[in-house]
Amino acid sequence: MKKLGFILVAILAVVVGLLVGTLNSGPVRLDLLWVQLELPLGMVILLGFSAGLLTGIGIIYFARVLPLRLKLHKARNALSQQDAADLILPDD
Repeated sequence: MKKLGFILVAILAVVVGLLVGTLNSGPVRLDLLWVQLELPLGMVILLGFSAGLLTGIGIIYFARVLPLRLKLHKARNALSQQDAADLILPDD
């Protein structure tokens, strides 16, 4: 089922990319201080969308996911140390 979902999302991404690329095929000149590029508008739109998406995913990962993973790792270590301490029985 996951494979079918992945295939459908991939097909949808290709179709959207082709539509954006064909409907926005005019050249655009980008001036990035030291580099000047002339690219099709569709490519610039898709590159901007991709850069924004990757930036957002990175911000979410470093702001939310990574701290929660570190907190979970510390909690698991504390729990395993507590379990190890509980296993050591004092001699009576």
